[in-house]
Amino acid sequence: MAWLYGSITYLYAYLAVIPVIPFFLVFLGHSALTGDNKKAFRLAMDITTALLIGCVAVLFDNLFNSQFGLYGIILFMLIGGGLLGNAQFRKRGSVDVKRIFRTVWRLGFFGMSVLYLLLMLISIGHKILFA
Repeated sequence: MAWLYGSITYLYAYLAVIPVIPFFLVFLGHSALTGDNKKAFRLAMDITTALLIGCVAVLFDNLFNSQFGLYGIILFMLIGGGLLGNAQFRKRGSVDVKRIFRTVWRLGFFGMSVLYLLLMLISIGHKILFA
């Protein structure tokens, strides 16, 4: 059973290092199977978000020598969900949790993509200058 855990850990690590590759693999695979590019793009975004969250958290932790990366990301996503839920409740009088979760998750994709690129560039520059 330990080999399975180790294999899954290494697979996640390899896919998270360059999240563009799993994005295109999922997009092309789902698009080829269903022919629906819009759903394929959304599925690729959803899967890649999980990889980006882990990668950005590790980059943040390594760059700033902290252990707050994952907690900070979760905190911002929860605050965003709360703000969206409040806005939705004020507008409609009810809260659609599934819709809010999906919105926060997909906004997380864009936010994590920007943070991934920014932190990766800073990390590479830091390694080159201070190696």
